[in-house]
Amino acid sequence: MTFDLTPAPSPSRPPADFYTRVAGDRFFHDLVAEFYRGVATDEALRVLYPEYPNLAPAEERFRLFLMQYWGGPGTYSEQRGHPRLRMRHSPFPVTVEMRDRWLGHMRAALDQLAPEPELEGWLWRYFEMAADSMRNVEE
Repeated sequence: MTFDLTPAPSPSRPPADFYTRVAGDRFFHDLVAEFYRGVATDEALRVLYPEYPNLAPAEERFRLFLMQYWGGPGTYSEQRGHPRLRMRHSPFPVTVEMRDRWLGHMRAALDQLAPEPELEGWLWRYFEMAADSMRNVEE
C-alpha cells in the first residue's frame, strides 16, 4: 500500500511539478548524500543514528521519504508503510540543539546544491517545520 505523502492542497502548496523541477531522483540523492556527509562529521548529532558508522541505511530511508513526499515514486511507503515520523524518532532525545545541528547540515546541503530560489524556499520551510516537530525533549 502506498500512502500519499504530498502536502495537502492549499494556496501555499508547492508546485505540482516540484519533483520534476528539482531534477527528481538525482537532486534528492545528491541532497541527502551531502546532508549525511555533514552528519558523519558531527559527533553530537551522530547519537541519533544508532547504525553509525554505517549511515547508508538511514540515508536511503531519508532519500526515499523525501522523493515520495515531494512527488516522486512511492517506494518509501511500499517498503516501510506510513512514515510515522514522530513515532520512529521517539526513541532518540531530540533537543533544540539537535534540531539546530540537523538544520545546519541540511542548510549546508541545500546551499551546496543551490536549487532555484522558489523551490529552495519550499524545501527549507518544510525542513524547519519537520525538524522542529521532531523535538521531544523540553529544555
